[in-house]
This record gives sequence, C-alpha cells and structure tokens, in this order.
Amino acid sequence: MALVAGLLTGCGAAGDSEQSSGTSADGAGQRADKGDAGERVASGGTIGAEGSPCELPVTFDIAAQWTAESVSGPGKDAPEDLADMMWRQGPVTAACEVDAKPAGHIGFLRVWTGEPGAADARTVLEGFVGADTGAGEEKYRRFEAGGLVGAEVEYRYTSELTEDTKTEHALAVVTPAGPVVLHLGGLDTAEHEAMLPAYELAKRTLRAS
Repeated sequence: MALVAGLLTGCGAAGDSEQSSGTSADGAGQRADKGDAGERVASGGTIGAEGSPCELPVTFDIAAQWTAESVSGPGKDAPEDLADMMWRQGPVTAACEVDAKPAGHIGFLRVWTGEPGAADARTVLEGFVGADTGAGEEKYRRFEAGGLVGAEVEYRYTSELTEDTKTEHALAVVTPAGPVVLHLGGLDTAEHEAMLPAYELAKRTLRAS
C-alpha cells in the first residue's frame, strides 16, 4: 500500500507524506464532535453530495481545515494490472482523499467505492483489508449511522519497505449505488490516533446520498 500511495501521488492524489492541492469542502460549519479519545473536532462541512469536492454514494462531515479532492481513475487505455495496483484494493476503487495536513497532521481519510452487488458490508471490508498484504490483527465490529448498517475494523499494518507497524481503521457500508469504504491511515500510530476524532466525525455523520 505504500507503493500504491506513492503512485496515486504521481497521478494527482497525494500520499501520506506528500503535499496535496485539494479544495476544502463547501459549507464550513462550527459544530464540534467528540472522538473515541475524547478530543473535540469541529466540522469543516459536508462532502459527497453533487457539487462537493467529491461526489459519492454517501455524504459525511470532514473535520475543519481538512481538504477533500476527487481521485481520478485510470484512462480507458490503461493496462488492467497497472490500474489494479494504483487505484483498486479488493472490491473497491479509490474515489476521494481528505487531506489532514492543513490541520497539522500527516495522513488521509480515503474513500473507496465499488459496483453494486450482493456482498454485505462485512464481506466488502474483509475483501478490502485482505487485499493489503501488510494487514493483520484485525478486530471487526458492527456500527449504525444515519440509517446505514455497516462494518468497521481496527487493524495493524506493517510496511514491507520499512517493516514499521502502525494502527489503521476502516469502515464499509453498502448503498444502492454500491459499497463505500472509508479508510484512515497516517504516517504512524501517533498521527493516526491524533486523527481519529475526524474519522469518528465522518462515521457518525455518514448518510446515503
């Protein structure tokens, strides 16, 4: 996945250690939410609806100062194996990146989408995590938000390049337009934990578009 993040950067979508040029979400608000760690984070607006920086099958709030940018997929003439390596993970394809650097953190909340099918949220999420060879120690649980029933996972990711291990979170829901996965990474576990309130804000405000 470190290689994937770097390749996405080369195609206009920045990796965790690169600068992004995304635009901020419309309608910045002042509502504050509280993450699992107890830290409060203000909403910076909602993305996912038509006309927002990322048009998605779901809408959710992003944290103040975080910026969202749509991820462009491969051209129709791109080799399939290259497209798989750069944009796809399991059953879903990269669709949007929400960059934490303007808020002082190194990491992204990434959104992945897929085609409609019979798979439930847990199956989609297991396919997403299972496609990442560095993932392990998965802990799955169910959650509900905005009328959606989804699956969530906390796991440990070990880089093949550096052999460093860090904590990551992801969740999946299934909508009529297809499955959606939200994934929170980060430079390391400390950065990941600092960004968790923003992830919790996205999860609790998640709605079908």
